[in-house]
Amino acid sequence: MSGKASKAARAARFEQRKRRKPLTRFQQSLRNWGIAAAVIALIIGTGYAIYATGLLANRSLGSTATKSPGMAMDMGPAKPATLGNAQYPYAVGDPGVGAMAPAINLKSSSGGTFDLSAYAGKQQVLLYFQEGLTCQPCWDQIVAIQKDMPAFHALGVDTIVSITNGPYAQLAQKASDSSLTIPVLADEDGAVCNEYGTLRYGMMMGMNPGHTFILVGTDGRIRWRADYGGPPKYTMYLPPDVLLHDLKQGLAATS
Repeated sequence: MSGKASKAARAARFEQRKRRKPLTRFQQSLRNWGIAAAVIALIIGTGYAIYATGLLANRSLGSTATKSPGMAMDMGPAKPATLGNAQYPYAVGDPGVGAMAPAINLKSSSGGTFDLSAYAGKQQVLLYFQEGLTCQPCWDQIVAIQKDMPAFHALGVDTIVSITNGPYAQLAQKASDSSLTIPVLADEDGAVCNEYGTLRYGMMMGMNPGHTFILVGTDGRIRWRADYGGPPKYTMYLPPDVLLHDLKQGLAATS
């Protein structure tokens, strides 16, 4: 293109820009909000991708169990939360009341291993499945339960353990840092959480258990179950008095 033609083209573009109507304040606001929304969506999407990748990496590095391609997952639909109160509704997943409780033999933050079968004919055991290292409200729940242990004993609950699918060393350290006396069991490959059907009652797309309580009787059968961690509330903490009330009501209904 010759110099004259180039100058003419630039002049034509300049004239076109001059003739354009300036944006109104409303149009400018819409444009600015659109840009802001796109940036926020990008940040959230990137942050979640980093979080999920790190979570899976931690599980892979921390697990000593032999496993197939990855952690146990359950993408099945959760049952509707139709029991409890409006603020803390819960569902009853499978295996449910009356079913034999699947075997549990896992490393405990208190040292050694926890074997559920050792309590058969002796004690009732309350299992608390929770989301794990990334869920501080779940750990606050254990601390709150510890403070109300006499009330649980009064309902016939002899032993309480928490179960989640994280690396043993990190879970044991978290339990120690939180001054927990309730043992935390490391289900490192998620097999036990999956056997109890707890993975579909959480916020992590079938990768972590949600907020599930299961009472196993002395006969090895499930006496009460409440899955609080699924839709619509995705509860990660509930006051101990609510938990005790639901447990009492549930036992009364099945006795």
